[in-house]
Order: sequence, then C-alpha cells, then structure tokens
Amino acid sequence: MTRCDWGETENDLMRHYHDEEWGVATYDETETFELMTLEMMQAGLSWQTVLNKRAHFKVAFAQFDAAKVAQFDDADVARLMADAGIIRNRRKIDATIANAQLLVKWHEAGRSLNAYLWTFVDGKPQVNRYATMADLPGQTPLSQRVSKALKKEGFKFVGPTIVQSWLEALGILDDHLASCTVNHVKTK
Repeated sequence: MTRCDWGETENDLMRHYHDEEWGVATYDETETFELMTLEMMQAGLSWQTVLNKRAHFKVAFAQFDAAKVAQFDDADVARLMADAGIIRNRRKIDATIANAQLLVKWHEAGRSLNAYLWTFVDGKPQVNRYATMADLPGQTPLSQRVSKALKKEGFKFVGPTIVQSWLEALGILDDHLASCTVNHVKTK
C-alpha cells in the first residue's frame, strides 16, 4: 500500500486517520461539528497534535454534541482553559461554543450544516489527484467561497485554509495524491 506522504508514518493515529477518515465522505452532523472544531483547533499547530488530543477533546466538548456545547458557560470556559488535555486557546474555545449555538439554531430551523456544505459540490465529492504534497493547495476557490458563506451565516474561525482542511476531512474534497493506493471510495 502506498499512502500520501503525510500518511506514511509510524504513528498509528495518523496512519488510521489517513486510511480510514481523510477524504472519506461523511454525512453525519455530529462528526461535521467535531471535524470543524478539530480543524479550528489545529490552526497554527500540527494535525498530529490534534489527533493526539482528539479523545480528550471528545470528553471535554461533550462528545461534540452541539446542543450541549451551546450551553457551555463561563465556568465551562474556565474548565476548558485549565484542561491540559486539549488545546487551550480562548479564541478557539469561544468560537467552538458560538458555532455550537449557531448550529443549534440551524437545527431548530430544520437546517443541517453537513447538508449545506455538500450543496457546494452538488452532493458529489470533488476528487483531486495531485502529484505531490507541494501541489496540494492550502486553499482553493471552493474553500474561499464556503468560508465567505459560513462567515456570512455567522460561523467563527472558518477562514479559507481551515475550511479547505475541513472539507478534506469531511470527504467533500478527496485530495489524496495520485500515487496513493488507499481505497477512498467509501462513506462514514
């Protein structure tokens, strides 16, 4: 098996993420919120750091149940800021809570963030097969368009580079290298 360069690692979490999650289409709303949060938390850090803390993030953020996270108050923020098991960045924590509150409003209105994101690609994963990791863009016209739309809707910490990574994580974009032989045609 040949993987994308970053998936060729001895680290089990990274290898599993590459082989089983990244670029695999998901339609689950909770997973969409989880990956949104994790991609926000990763900004400025390595994805390995996020994966190492992922299990603890799930506990700290109520299994990424948006309705529960939306109710987090100042005591919860203080708890999160003191929690060495997560990335303790106040702006990112505040954005996660604000995004959960907005997501709850969407759900109450019968809207789905996951379904909304898929409309940008007409419900079909956009498959790219770049030759090298250097060819893989940090952002694209698609991520710029989605970022702008999400910001207009009121979501926080959703710049085009974060959105690019998030769309890849959700499988809306499948950006595995052309040389990668991992079977990506599956859904979560």
